[in-house]
Amino acid sequence: MVKALPLHLGSVKIFPKFDGSFDLPSLPLLPPARLPASGFNKLPLSRKFPPLSQKVYVTDEKVSLLGAWTQESSLKFRDESPVSMELQSISSELEFDQAIADAEEHNGLVILVWMANWCRNYIYLIPQLERLAADYCPRLQFYCIDVNMVPHKLVVRAGLAKMPAIQLWKDGKKQDEVIGLYKAYLVVNDVQKMIERELKGE
Repeated sequence: MVKALPLHLGSVKIFPKFDGSFDLPSLPLLPPARLPASGFNKLPLSRKFPPLSQKVYVTDEKVSLLGAWTQESSLKFRDESPVSMELQSISSELEFDQAIADAEEHNGLVILVWMANWCRNYIYLIPQLERLAADYCPRLQFYCIDVNMVPHKLVVRAGLAKMPAIQLWKDGKKQDEVIGLYKAYLVVNDVQKMIERELKGE
């Protein structure tokens, strides 16, 4: 049998206030730690962290980054290669023939991207194609052709069956093409392989 203990509700216990004081034992003083001196630690603060000036220049679709230490360091970095290039547009059969003729004056190669503005695959693909165009500039020119803006006979002349289509032309004739109906990065990889095969003469 368990007996219940009586509860004392409403009663408050008051503990006596402690008025005593005491002192902590004093600890022995240790000498300050000294780190081994090095050449870097001996340098003044201005020599350790010289200010960095950085400027960005944008000219003709090229972005260059220049960073230079302004004091005694001569570290410099400069990259003038374009990151991406907007594809040149062709809107007539005359411009088409001119692009082919211009290519024949160089290495004879030109990339034609057949598309339509409403094509979702092209929307995903165009940024990566612009980066690829920058990689091959100026050896190879990339053009985009909206099928809604050119005569139908030009579409027939190119043998276009599906879109988006990335065609490689050489000496006025279509040599190869990639149909961009799958993931954009895979399409760009296949386009790059197509270009490299032609450049190597395989």
